[in-house]
Amino acid sequence: MAATKLLLTDFASTVNHVPSNYIRPISDRPNLADVQISDASIPVIDLQGLYGPNHAVIVHQIGQACQEYGFLQVKNHGVPEAMINSMLSLAREFFRLPESERLKNFSDDPSKANRLSTSFNVKTEKVANWRDFLRLHCLPLEDHVPEWPSNPPFFRKVVAEYCTSVRGLTLRLLEAISESLGLKGGHIDKTLSKHGQHIALNYYPPCPQPELTYGLPGHTDPNLITILLQDDVPGLQVLINGKWVAVNPIPNTFIINIGDQMQVISNDRYKSVLHRAVVNCEKERMSIPTFYCPSPDAVIGPAEELIDDEHPAVYRNFTYAEYYEKFWNRGLATECSLDMFKPSND
Repeated sequence: MAATKLLLTDFASTVNHVPSNYIRPISDRPNLADVQISDASIPVIDLQGLYGPNHAVIVHQIGQACQEYGFLQVKNHGVPEAMINSMLSLAREFFRLPESERLKNFSDDPSKANRLSTSFNVKTEKVANWRDFLRLHCLPLEDHVPEWPSNPPFFRKVVAEYCTSVRGLTLRLLEAISESLGLKGGHIDKTLSKHGQHIALNYYPPCPQPELTYGLPGHTDPNLITILLQDDVPGLQVLINGKWVAVNPIPNTFIINIGDQMQVISNDRYKSVLHRAVVNCEKERMSIPTFYCPSPDAVIGPAEELIDDEHPAVYRNFTYAEYYEKFWNRGLATECSLDMFKPSND
């Protein structure tokens, strides 16, 4: 049964054991008993006063979180609660559509901008991941919306509005991060060239043996910055001081993490941190990350203002297209792809 289905969603509830192609080697299993649970593990920053008298304090808090954790959570972020709830319920609705309707969007070609697929990269990976995902590009919207699913009704309208609102939040955060690094407010904005934005609707069905597999194994994000919306089911874990820490969802907040490109621009001052998604045997989980990226032609390298005799450039310049291709072909390796772009590795 499992072998004949393209998507995990369509067989996960019929199996009592994890199929062998999902089982991780013993040395690479989640070891769920060894995970720390801490509600205060990642700083929660209130963005309410970002444009008021508390501006400098909030910028400092953002910079400190980027430097110490590579992760932060934000509240009072300007994305309406009703929009967040609509987005989560629409994502659930999409994965509950009949199989034949969902499969209209299926592709196993990673170069396709808008597609429904499973795991990570089914063409190259050795072990599958316990997730299905719908990936949509959303910048510029008018180029991509016609390729998005037309079902459920209002899908395109709700997702387009959400993407626009999250983009506004992202640009505010990038300005604050630029400032926290001592760069001119528009530095990161200009570096990105035409900008890129895509979104994933990740669906993690209940798993009969969650200790044997991952929703997504430990990885860093190849993009610039990620804005994650989670439902109320835990699953995200972040590597902090060598220990995996569960980041439990807080309603109406976003989790922000630094991606590999930000680590490069900051010349290693801010870190792109390993994180993973684990699954559970009782509840389905939805997560909706927005990946904000340079456009493929953008040239990425350490900001000149952050290079001096004591802090030489850690990375050479490269295009984002070159980076992204290496990342995708390597799969979700725990070693960050950044090492390939250090001058000594040329």
